[in-house]
Amino acid sequence: MIPVIGSVAPDFSLLDQTEKKHSLEMHRGKYVLLYFYPNDMTPGCTLEAKCFRDLMQDLQDAGVEILGISEDGVKSHQKFAAKHDLNFPLLADEGGLVCDLYGVKAEKKLFGKSFIGIRRESFLIDSEGVIVKHYEKVNPEEHPQEVLADVQNFKNDR
Repeated sequence: MIPVIGSVAPDFSLLDQTEKKHSLEMHRGKYVLLYFYPNDMTPGCTLEAKCFRDLMQDLQDAGVEILGISEDGVKSHQKFAAKHDLNFPLLADEGGLVCDLYGVKAEKKLFGKSFIGIRRESFLIDSEGVIVKHYEKVNPEEHPQEVLADVQNFKNDR
């Protein structure tokens, strides 16, 4: 079941590429963007990660923490982050428990074969842990700017 806007975001505990543990509770007090992506080192995922990297200072200035999540392991995340100088945590959801909690897995097809994989989706969570936006169809190149604009709008509306 996919969490809905207005509900408390399901908490979790996952390791990042530096083997530091992260939970939503640890990031309370700031906006958090959980962005789910299929795989390290793939073209769309690399583009999205680099766009977040390049906009990171503006996002941080707006009070947003970025947490990337995929089913790739810590070592894969280490290589991905090092190769592209990523400046935010990539969380290793080996086994896909958090992906299941957020309902981002679906049947996909590649070269005529079906498999269950992660859809490129994100959840924006406010400083109190409530989901304020669900991005279901993400354009990897435009998504970071979209998130920044949305956070600024949410802050202006309060």
